[in-house]
Amino acid sequence: MQDTSNLLYTALPALPTVMTGLSLSLSLIMAIGAQNTFVLRQGLRREHVAAVVATCALLDIALMTLGVSGLASALGNYPRALNALALGGAAVVAWYGAMALRRALSPHAMQAELQGAPQSLRKTVAQVLGISLLNPHVYLDAVILVGAVGARQAEGLQGWFLLGAGGASALWFVTLGFGARLLRPLFERPVAWRVLDLLVAAMMGHIAYQLWVQAAVL
Repeated sequence: MQDTSNLLYTALPALPTVMTGLSLSLSLIMAIGAQNTFVLRQGLRREHVAAVVATCALLDIALMTLGVSGLASALGNYPRALNALALGGAAVVAWYGAMALRRALSPHAMQAELQGAPQSLRKTVAQVLGISLLNPHVYLDAVILVGAVGARQAEGLQGWFLLGAGGASALWFVTLGFGARLLRPLFERPVAWRVLDLLVAAMMGHIAYQLWVQAAVL
């Protein structure tokens, strides 16, 4: 009983910090993008879902921890590095948007992908690593933005902030990956893939524009 009371005494003051990390992380990660689309597809295919979900969540947590531990502050002293990162992110995100728009024009190909031959675990993990780590926007969100907010938390509360931010990431990917099977009947229709990819293309175009504007003012 005493241990429980001590835990509550420690955790309750940190609850606003946990909620700050959770809400910030969710607001960033819920934007439709290449990583989320890949997790959704694997969930719909019911193929290596646990490995994909774990990889995405652990990468997010690692990058957030890196940002909060000081990388955000370090990069903040080098505006040219931020400029290059933003421009690179704009290019990559615009490319993802163009690919999504192309898929939207041929939704039958997406249906075939859903019903296609299974991939090996190694190839699937390599794909999700590439989609995640080669997208500069991931670093801008997880390292720079989340890192900057987390680094500003009071001493002793940064761990609680990471608990909220990392927990939000894990919750989102688990829900997206394992909940996707409930949407399978919907996504067996080509029109659903068309709508999804049109949304992806629009979101990626918006993000690319925002990154370009950020780079222009740095």
